[in-house]
Amino acid sequence: MPQPPRPLPAADPLGESLHLLRLTGTLYCRAELGAPWGVEVPPLDSCMVLIVVTAGQCLLDTGGAAPRTLDAGSVALLTRGAAHTLRSAAGDPVVPLFDIPVDQVSDRYEVMRVDGGGALTRVTYAVLSVESGSTRRLVEQLPEVIQVDAWGDASAGAFHDVLRIVAAEAETSRPGGETVMTRLADVLVVQLMRSWLDHAPEARLGWIAALRDPHLGRVLGAVHHAPEHPWSLQVLAREARMSRSAFAARFAELVGMPPMRYVTAWRLQVAHDHLTAGADPLPVIAQQVGYLSEAAFCRAFRREYGVSPGSLRRVRAAA
Repeated sequence: MPQPPRPLPAADPLGESLHLLRLTGTLYCRAELGAPWGVEVPPLDSCMVLIVVTAGQCLLDTGGAAPRTLDAGSVALLTRGAAHTLRSAAGDPVVPLFDIPVDQVSDRYEVMRVDGGGALTRVTYAVLSVESGSTRRLVEQLPEVIQVDAWGDASAGAFHDVLRIVAAEAETSRPGGETVMTRLADVLVVQLMRSWLDHAPEARLGWIAALRDPHLGRVLGAVHHAPEHPWSLQVLAREARMSRSAFAARFAELVGMPPMRYVTAWRLQVAHDHLTAGADPLPVIAQQVGYLSEAAFCRAFRREYGVSPGSLRRVRAAA
């Protein structure tokens, strides 16, 4: 039987992973806060939190380290939605988030005002749901908080243009405000991730390091691009242009699992995303991720997730 054509690897596997980023905005809030003020935010599971200070200053405290100062122009991304507080100054009392009244502009867009009589801080706040497993794999590699106060590279101009638009939206309530903030939040999240990937020493380790590796990056890009391809250790090593033994050792060292285990995990994660977000029948999904039979796919899926694909779909449909 002739082999199917080999898929083309991504030219930029790391860039493609950012392109695969799937976030859904669940809440956008424009806050006008007169000191003294403080807001206590509970954990937001499977979410990212984007905080943009467009005027004034505040303190961000996630409880794991010293509070961070956010000045006008600062942007912080809480990559795993950790519980946190925002306040005007150290020691100022905080109020639980859901106890603070807001003006509801739409289902997902609100305006919060706290008038303590003091200095004004404006904050644009977005809660973004992490939709897919491929996105979660990237998020797992990131630190709990990414903060950028100054942009000194070629992206600075574009970033400041985005911030100016955010600041303009924060000062007025105009038609389409939710749509604008949705788009800007996505742009800022990707810009923050790019900044961290470009400058953080930790971004040279693990799965992200494998994406950057000229040999392993080719393999990961190809597997991500075509999970249905009949991959084998020999084919993967050939894709990496390495011997099988050297490739297997290098892959396990950086990625943390053997190559074929990664292929299986990626296939089943893609299938999981299809099951929760689409309506394709199981035989079609099985074929899309490289399984020759629905039965083999269902057995592998149950081993990975502890539940059958059909049961997962029924639970999601009932939710």
